[in-house]
Amino acid sequence: AGPGSFTGLRIGSATAKGLGLALDKPLVGIPTVEALAYNLYDVNGLICPIMDARRNQVYTGLYRFDKSGNLVTEMEQIPMDVNELIDLLLEKDEEVQFTGDGIQVYGSLILSKMKHACLAPAHLNKQRAGAVGALAEKYYREGKTVTAAEHQPEYLRVSQAERERAEREAGKK
Repeated sequence: AGPGSFTGLRIGSATAKGLGLALDKPLVGIPTVEALAYNLYDVNGLICPIMDARRNQVYTGLYRFDKSGNLVTEMEQIPMDVNELIDLLLEKDEEVQFTGDGIQVYGSLILSKMKHACLAPAHLNKQRAGAVGALAEKYYREGKTVTAAEHQPEYLRVSQAERERAEREAGKK
């Protein structure tokens, strides 16, 4: 469901909507950051997926697994300045397991500022079909579906083209 690249989300959403409409089937939207967290199934402590959103920003959220093995959302996925995220996590003063492609960009910064940070191995830092599928099955059983017509990708922020257009229009006024 997003976040992700604007083009990728548009293509994926259009394909899913087309299939859902043609087959009269519901859609299950899986938040990208939540799927990344699910890669670390059964890890103890806080899980913080980070996706590089450029300009010192990451798409992130905070999760943990409860004693029954259910993924619990502590903070919904949002775009955030990486330094603000680190400050937020330092206040929590607990071990944090990071995952996602943002590790390649911000891993050394995180490790230099946080004594309780762990970086997931490379094979767990990408979207994995198994994690997305397991979450989709869980969401479907819980009734977390939408009609194909209702589905919208979650961009979390406006595209660069939309930002530049707004700047141009603001400059004209």
